[in-house]
Amino acid sequence: MTHPGSHAFDDGLTLETLGDGRYRGRTSAPYNNMVGPFGGLTAATLVRAVELHPDRLGDPVTLTVNFAGPIAEGEFEISTRAVRTNRSNQHWYLELSQNGTVATTATAVFGTRRTTWDALESSPPAMPDPADVDTVDFPEFIAWANNYEMRFTAGALTETESADSVATLWVRDSPPRPMDFASLTSMSDIFYPRVFQRRGKYVAAGTISLTVHFFATAEDLTAQSDGYVLGTAHARRFHQGYFDQTAELWSTSGTLLATGHQVVYYKD
Repeated sequence: MTHPGSHAFDDGLTLETLGDGRYRGRTSAPYNNMVGPFGGLTAATLVRAVELHPDRLGDPVTLTVNFAGPIAEGEFEISTRAVRTNRSNQHWYLELSQNGTVATTATAVFGTRRTTWDALESSPPAMPDPADVDTVDFPEFIAWANNYEMRFTAGALTETESADSVATLWVRDSPPRPMDFASLTSMSDIFYPRVFQRRGKYVAAGTISLTVHFFATAEDLTAQSDGYVLGTAHARRFHQGYFDQTAELWSTSGTLLATGHQVVYYKD
Protein backbone atom coordinates (compact mmCIF):
# COMPACT_ATOMS: atom_id res chain seq x y z
CA MET A 1 0.00 0.00 0.00
CA THR A 2 1.29 3.47 -0.86
CA HIS A 3 1.10 5.99 1.97
CA PRO A 4 0.85 9.76 1.43
CA GLY A 5 4.30 11.29 1.29
CA SER A 6 6.07 7.94 0.99
CA HIS A 7 8.34 6.91 -1.88
CA ALA A 8 7.33 4.03 -4.16
CA PHE A 9 10.76 2.47 -3.66
CA ASP A 10 10.35 2.34 0.11
CA ASP A 11 6.84 0.95 -0.30
CA GLY A 12 8.27 -1.80 -2.50
CA LEU A 13 10.83 -2.69 0.18
CA THR A 14 8.27 -3.08 2.96
CA LEU A 15 8.83 -6.31 4.88
CA GLU A 16 6.93 -7.85 7.77
CA THR A 17 9.07 -9.60 10.36
CA LEU A 18 7.90 -13.17 10.92
CA GLY A 19 10.63 -14.22 13.33
CA ASP A 20 13.55 -16.64 13.06
CA GLY A 21 15.12 -14.63 10.22
CA ARG A 22 12.01 -14.75 8.04
CA TYR A 23 10.22 -11.82 6.42
CA ARG A 24 7.09 -11.40 4.33
CA GLY A 25 6.96 -8.98 1.41
CA ARG A 26 4.81 -8.27 -1.61
CA THR A 27 5.59 -7.45 -5.23
CA SER A 28 5.19 -3.80 -6.21
CA ALA A 29 3.24 -2.85 -9.35
CA PRO A 30 5.26 0.37 -9.94
CA TYR A 31 8.36 -1.83 -10.27
CA ASN A 32 6.94 -4.41 -12.67
CA ASN A 33 9.14 -5.46 -15.57
CA MET A 34 8.12 -7.01 -18.88
CA VAL A 35 7.79 -10.32 -17.04
CA GLY A 36 7.62 -10.31 -13.25
CA PRO A 37 9.16 -7.70 -10.94
CA PHE A 38 12.24 -5.58 -11.68
CA GLY A 39 15.28 -7.59 -10.60
CA GLY A 40 16.91 -4.56 -9.03
CA LEU A 41 14.05 -4.18 -6.56
CA THR A 42 14.19 -7.90 -5.74
CA ALA A 43 17.93 -7.62 -5.03
CA ALA A 44 17.36 -4.49 -2.94
CA THR A 45 14.67 -6.28 -0.92
CA LEU A 46 17.14 -9.05 -0.10
CA VAL A 47 19.63 -6.47 1.13
CA ARG A 48 16.91 -4.87 3.23
CA ALA A 49 16.04 -8.26 4.77
CA VAL A 50 19.61 -8.67 6.04
CA GLU A 51 19.66 -5.05 7.24
CA LEU A 52 16.56 -5.80 9.33
CA HIS A 53 18.08 -8.89 10.95
CA PRO A 54 19.04 -8.22 14.59
CA ASP A 55 22.34 -10.12 14.19
CA ARG A 56 23.53 -8.18 11.13
CA LEU A 57 27.14 -6.98 11.22
CA GLY A 58 28.10 -3.86 9.27
CA ASP A 59 27.07 -2.91 5.75
CA PRO A 60 26.96 -4.73 2.39
CA VAL A 61 30.28 -5.69 0.82
CA THR A 62 29.01 -8.00 -1.92
CA LEU A 63 25.73 -9.58 -3.00
CA THR A 64 25.01 -12.33 -5.52
CA VAL A 65 21.42 -13.01 -6.54
CA ASN A 66 20.42 -16.04 -8.62
CA PHE A 67 17.01 -15.73 -10.24
CA ALA A 68 15.98 -19.38 -10.20
CA GLY A 69 12.43 -18.94 -11.45
CA PRO A 70 9.67 -16.39 -12.03
CA ILE A 71 8.28 -14.36 -9.16
CA ALA A 72 4.49 -14.12 -9.42
CA GLU A 73 2.52 -11.06 -8.41
CA GLY A 74 1.61 -11.17 -4.74
CA GLU A 75 3.19 -12.12 -1.44
CA PHE A 76 6.54 -13.81 -0.99
CA GLU A 77 8.68 -14.91 1.94
CA ILE A 78 12.38 -14.31 2.48
CA SER A 79 14.45 -16.50 4.78
CA THR A 80 17.84 -15.23 5.96
CA ARG A 81 20.61 -17.15 7.69
CA ALA A 82 24.02 -15.99 8.82
CA VAL A 83 26.19 -18.98 7.96
CA ARG A 84 29.37 -17.55 9.51
CA THR A 85 30.39 -14.43 11.40
CA ASN A 86 34.04 -13.40 11.56
CA ARG A 87 35.64 -10.41 13.27
CA SER A 88 35.04 -8.01 10.38
CA ASN A 89 32.69 -9.78 7.96
CA GLN A 90 29.57 -11.89 7.98
CA HIS A 91 28.31 -14.37 5.38
CA TRP A 92 24.62 -14.78 4.62
CA TYR A 93 22.41 -17.18 2.69
CA LEU A 94 18.95 -16.06 1.58
CA GLU A 95 15.97 -17.60 -0.21
CA LEU A 96 12.88 -15.92 -1.64
CA SER A 97 9.97 -18.33 -2.01
CA GLN A 98 6.30 -18.33 -2.95
CA ASN A 99 3.87 -21.06 -1.94
CA GLY A 100 6.77 -23.23 -0.79
CA THR A 101 8.68 -22.95 -4.10
CA VAL A 102 12.06 -21.19 -4.20
CA ALA A 103 12.14 -18.43 -6.83
CA THR A 104 15.40 -16.68 -5.90
CA THR A 105 18.51 -17.54 -3.93
CA ALA A 106 21.26 -15.20 -2.80
CA THR A 107 24.47 -14.97 -0.87
CA ALA A 108 25.71 -11.80 0.74
CA VAL A 109 28.71 -10.60 2.66
CA PHE A 110 28.28 -7.76 5.14
CA GLY A 111 31.13 -6.29 7.08
CA THR A 112 32.84 -3.39 8.77
CA ARG A 113 35.43 -1.25 7.01
CA ARG A 114 38.66 0.23 8.28
CA THR A 115 41.18 2.75 7.06
CA THR A 116 43.78 1.15 4.75
CA TRP A 117 45.98 1.99 1.80
CA ASP A 118 43.70 3.16 -1.00
CA ALA A 119 44.08 3.27 -4.79
CA LEU A 120 41.70 3.64 -7.74
CA GLU A 121 42.64 2.19 -11.14
CA SER A 122 39.36 2.97 -12.89
CA SER A 123 37.97 6.36 -13.85
CA PRO A 124 34.50 7.60 -14.77
CA PRO A 125 33.71 8.41 -18.39
CA ALA A 126 33.68 12.10 -19.35
CA MET A 127 30.14 13.43 -19.13
CA PRO A 128 28.40 16.76 -19.63
CA ASP A 129 26.41 18.23 -16.77
CA PRO A 130 23.13 16.36 -16.19
CA ALA A 131 21.16 19.52 -16.99
CA ASP A 132 22.71 19.46 -20.48
CA VAL A 133 21.48 15.92 -21.25
CA ASP A 134 17.87 15.17 -22.18
CA THR A 135 15.82 12.66 -20.22
CA VAL A 136 14.75 9.43 -21.94
CA ASP A 137 11.37 7.76 -21.58
CA PHE A 138 10.81 4.01 -21.68
CA PRO A 139 7.68 2.22 -22.94
CA GLU A 140 4.80 2.02 -20.47
CA PHE A 141 5.06 -1.78 -20.19
CA ILE A 142 8.50 -1.35 -18.56
CA ALA A 143 6.91 0.16 -15.45
CA TRP A 144 10.01 0.17 -13.23
CA ALA A 145 11.85 2.59 -15.53
CA ASN A 146 9.33 5.31 -14.70
CA ASN A 147 10.81 5.37 -11.18
CA TYR A 148 14.16 6.60 -12.50
CA GLU A 149 15.21 9.80 -14.21
CA MET A 150 17.65 8.66 -16.90
CA ARG A 151 19.76 10.94 -19.10
CA PHE A 152 21.71 8.91 -21.69
CA THR A 153 24.75 10.12 -23.61
CA ALA A 154 25.24 6.62 -25.09
CA GLY A 155 23.10 3.53 -25.30
CA ALA A 156 19.59 4.97 -25.20
CA LEU A 157 17.13 2.34 -26.44
CA THR A 158 16.46 2.70 -30.17
CA GLU A 159 15.25 0.53 -33.07
CA THR A 160 18.67 0.63 -34.74
CA GLU A 161 21.35 -2.05 -34.35
CA SER A 162 24.47 -0.83 -32.55
CA ALA A 163 28.10 -1.73 -33.14
CA ASP A 164 28.74 -1.87 -29.39
CA SER A 165 26.88 -2.41 -26.15
CA VAL A 166 28.15 0.58 -24.16
CA ALA A 167 25.54 2.56 -22.24
CA THR A 168 26.41 5.72 -20.30
CA LEU A 169 23.95 7.89 -18.41
CA TRP A 170 23.13 10.07 -15.46
CA VAL A 171 20.46 8.47 -13.28
CA ARG A 172 18.62 9.10 -10.03
CA ASP A 173 15.39 8.03 -8.38
CA SER A 174 12.24 9.78 -9.57
CA PRO A 175 11.15 11.58 -7.49
CA PRO A 176 14.63 12.10 -6.00
CA ARG A 177 15.37 10.03 -2.90
CA PRO A 178 18.49 10.05 -0.67
CA MET A 179 20.63 7.06 -1.56
CA ASP A 180 21.10 4.10 0.76
CA PHE A 181 22.48 0.61 0.21
CA ALA A 182 19.13 -0.74 -0.97
CA SER A 183 18.71 1.94 -3.64
CA LEU A 184 22.33 1.54 -4.74
CA THR A 185 21.66 -2.18 -5.16
CA SER A 186 18.57 -1.55 -7.25
CA MET A 187 20.31 1.07 -9.38
CA SER A 188 23.00 -1.44 -10.35
CA ASP A 189 20.34 -3.21 -12.43
CA ILE A 190 18.89 -0.22 -14.32
CA PHE A 191 20.82 -1.10 -17.48
CA TYR A 192 18.40 -2.86 -19.82
CA PRO A 193 19.80 -6.06 -21.43
CA ARG A 194 22.73 -5.18 -23.67
CA VAL A 195 21.38 -7.46 -26.39
CA PHE A 196 18.51 -4.99 -26.94
CA GLN A 197 21.06 -2.33 -27.83
CA ARG A 198 23.11 -4.54 -30.12
CA ARG A 199 20.08 -5.92 -31.98
CA GLY A 200 18.07 -2.70 -31.96
CA LYS A 201 14.95 -4.50 -30.78
CA TYR A 202 13.38 -6.30 -27.85
CA VAL A 203 14.24 -9.99 -27.62
CA ALA A 204 13.46 -12.57 -24.97
CA ALA A 205 16.07 -11.98 -22.27
CA GLY A 206 16.40 -12.14 -18.51
CA THR A 207 19.08 -11.92 -15.86
CA ILE A 208 20.03 -15.27 -14.35
CA SER A 209 22.67 -14.10 -11.91
CA LEU A 210 23.48 -10.62 -10.61
CA THR A 211 26.45 -9.69 -8.43
CA VAL A 212 27.03 -6.28 -6.87
CA HIS A 213 30.31 -5.27 -5.23
CA PHE A 214 29.87 -2.33 -2.87
CA PHE A 215 32.70 0.18 -2.43
CA ALA A 216 30.54 2.95 -0.97
CA THR A 217 30.51 3.57 2.75
CA ALA A 218 27.54 4.97 4.63
CA GLU A 219 29.38 8.30 4.63
CA ASP A 220 29.73 8.17 0.83
CA LEU A 221 25.99 7.63 0.48
CA THR A 222 25.20 10.48 2.85
CA ALA A 223 27.39 12.76 0.77
CA GLN A 224 25.73 11.54 -2.44
CA SER A 225 22.25 12.21 -1.01
CA ASP A 226 19.72 12.39 -3.88
CA GLY A 227 22.18 13.59 -6.53
CA TYR A 228 22.72 12.05 -9.95
CA VAL A 229 24.72 8.84 -10.25
CA LEU A 230 26.91 8.26 -13.31
CA GLY A 231 26.34 4.78 -14.68
CA THR A 232 28.08 2.91 -17.45
CA ALA A 233 27.71 -0.68 -18.66
CA HIS A 234 28.83 -2.97 -21.45
CA ALA A 235 28.93 -6.63 -22.49
CA ARG A 236 31.96 -8.67 -23.55
CA ARG A 237 30.46 -11.56 -25.50
CA PHE A 238 27.08 -12.79 -26.71
CA HIS A 239 27.31 -16.55 -27.22
CA GLN A 240 24.87 -19.45 -27.52
CA GLY A 241 22.08 -17.89 -25.52
CA TYR A 242 24.03 -16.12 -22.78
CA PHE A 243 25.93 -12.87 -22.41
CA ASP A 244 27.69 -11.00 -19.63
CA GLN A 245 27.05 -7.43 -18.54
CA THR A 246 29.38 -5.29 -16.43
CA ALA A 247 28.46 -1.94 -14.87
CA GLU A 248 30.00 0.84 -12.80
CA LEU A 249 28.16 3.38 -10.66
CA TRP A 250 29.94 6.63 -9.78
CA SER A 251 28.91 9.38 -7.41
CA THR A 252 28.37 12.97 -8.52
CA SER A 253 31.81 13.79 -7.11
CA GLY A 254 33.55 10.94 -8.98
CA THR A 255 33.68 8.28 -6.26
CA LEU A 256 33.22 4.67 -7.40
CA LEU A 257 30.20 3.50 -5.42
CA ALA A 258 29.64 -0.02 -6.80
CA THR A 259 30.24 -2.38 -9.68
CA GLY A 260 27.72 -4.83 -11.07
CA HIS A 261 28.16 -8.07 -13.00
CA GLN A 262 25.45 -10.14 -14.65
CA VAL A 263 24.91 -13.27 -16.70
CA VAL A 264 21.85 -12.87 -18.92
CA TYR A 265 19.88 -15.44 -20.90
CA TYR A 266 18.63 -14.42 -24.32
CA LYS A 267 16.82 -15.99 -27.28
CA ASP A 268 16.94 -14.33 -30.69
